[in-house]
Amino acid sequence: MFGIGPLELVVIAIVAVLVFGPDRLPEFARTAGRLLRQVRQMVNTAQTDLRNELGPEFADLDLQDLNPKNFVRKHLLEGSDDLDDKAVADFSDSAPQRLPAGQKPPYDPEST
Repeated sequence: MFGIGPLELVVIAIVAVLVFGPDRLPEFARTAGRLLRQVRQMVNTAQTDLRNELGPEFADLDLQDLNPKNFVRKHLLEGSDDLDDKAVADFSDSAPQRLPAGQKPPYDPEST
């Protein structure tokens, strides 16, 4: 949860009790819960409005796909659906090989 461990949660709880006092802490927790619920509702409403405005062709749009990090991971780092297993196997078989000692590399005058 947000990269916070159990020890940090205990420290935060102790600081909250010291700052707000045991009498006001339940009221503060209720207010924070309401605020979090309202923020979630606003985000859900914004997502729904965005999907409605974009139309039916974007009905399956996931907003996480718009994050550049996720976009790169999805489209560049994962395997492509266009390649079949044979093409991937052919590509991996064509890995560069070391030349025996003393052998010259091939030369193509048309490529230079």
